[in-house]
Amino acid sequence: MSRINKNVILALLTLTSSAFLLFQLYYYKHYLSAKNGAGLSKSKGSRIGFDSIQWRAVKKFIMLTSSQNVPVFLIDPLLLELINKNLEQVKNTSHGSTSGCNFFCVPRDFTAFALQYHLWKNEEGWFQIAENMGFQCLKIESKDPRLDGIDSLSGTEIPLHYICKLATHAIHLVVFHERSGNYLWHGHLRLKGHIDRKFIPFRKLQFGRYAGAFDRPELQQITVDGLEVLIPKDPAHFLEEVPHSRFIECRYKEARAFFQQYLDDNTVEAVAFRKRAKELLQLAARTLKKLGVRFWLSSGTCLAFQDAGLPLKHKFGKVEDSLELSFQGKDDIKLDIFFFYEETDHMWNGGTQAKTGKKFKYLFPKFTLCWTEFVDMKVHVPCETIEYIEANYGKTWRTPVKTWDWKRSPPNVQPNGIWPVSEWDEVIQLY
Repeated sequence: MSRINKNVILALLTLTSSAFLLFQLYYYKHYLSAKNGAGLSKSKGSRIGFDSIQWRAVKKFIMLTSSQNVPVFLIDPLLLELINKNLEQVKNTSHGSTSGCNFFCVPRDFTAFALQYHLWKNEEGWFQIAENMGFQCLKIESKDPRLDGIDSLSGTEIPLHYICKLATHAIHLVVFHERSGNYLWHGHLRLKGHIDRKFIPFRKLQFGRYAGAFDRPELQQITVDGLEVLIPKDPAHFLEEVPHSRFIECRYKEARAFFQQYLDDNTVEAVAFRKRAKELLQLAARTLKKLGVRFWLSSGTCLAFQDAGLPLKHKFGKVEDSLELSFQGKDDIKLDIFFFYEETDHMWNGGTQAKTGKKFKYLFPKFTLCWTEFVDMKVHVPCETIEYIEANYGKTWRTPVKTWDWKRSPPNVQPNGIWPVSEWDEVIQLY
């Protein structure tokens, strides 16, 4: 009986080991080999993967766009990241070289391209040609937000996304449109009622979950897996933009309703002030962009602002507590820059009363940043715009007030102590 039990146990162990070995072989073949194959192959003459559906779909799409002069460029984050890691080697690859399928053969559901719509001269008929080549194509349109402020043109539809599927792989073509701030914008991919939700796994798309804004990229042509494609000349910069590209539109209807109820001030003085303020804001934005400063200032920034014609008027606080910088523009228009500080459950910025040294703290719910367009500029604003505004101005922020005391009026202000006399010379500097 003991011998039988040992044999049974031995047989079970052998069976289990064999099953585990088979699982390892399957896992290596279908997952690890694909993952490890994402880098550049060192074996010359290897053509593994060139029969993959991904590569054939991309090749056919490039043939289609080239024949129709459709100026597409690669924006797929996964592929751009792989290309960027091997950029110098890729640049040295000549057209027609087939040392292995190292990029377009990486298993995935989509490959993302983009085009600048104003450069597309022959949109009509392109859709039909794509379907004649074997693609199943879907066109996503929506109203042009750039025309929302123009009653006679509001509602005009423009193409936002094309999705062309070949067998099991799909090409996602993101349509970029020019905005007045000299940047590119793409729209939110909203599925309308007639669209087949099972056409592709839409939730896996990397572009279109929300509208996005990008700097206008300079392009370069390279050879990838034997195919000539355009990519951003600085792929690293484009990749940095992707996770922070979310864009929100101006609320034109609410703005019109506001000015119908509260007439705009169109006096000569008010128009002149708005012009000077706009010029000051544009100058500050250009200076910050040139410095590479997104949301904070560092040592040396004050000198750069002075060179741009914005001398530092005063400085309150310290880097670690309530820092505020104020720059002097033309005609006594001032530009204030506040530093924000992040706590566990909120964010805050500080203010200091010059005469007394009293400190104040303004509390805000945590927020993220989105792009928007303001006075012909692409600028960052809190994505949670209403929550941010209500924290600072209350639920009645839509109603103008004639008097405002920055030390008492905001609902989110609270005392934050007083600067010690011994530190006062460091805390405040007047110019």
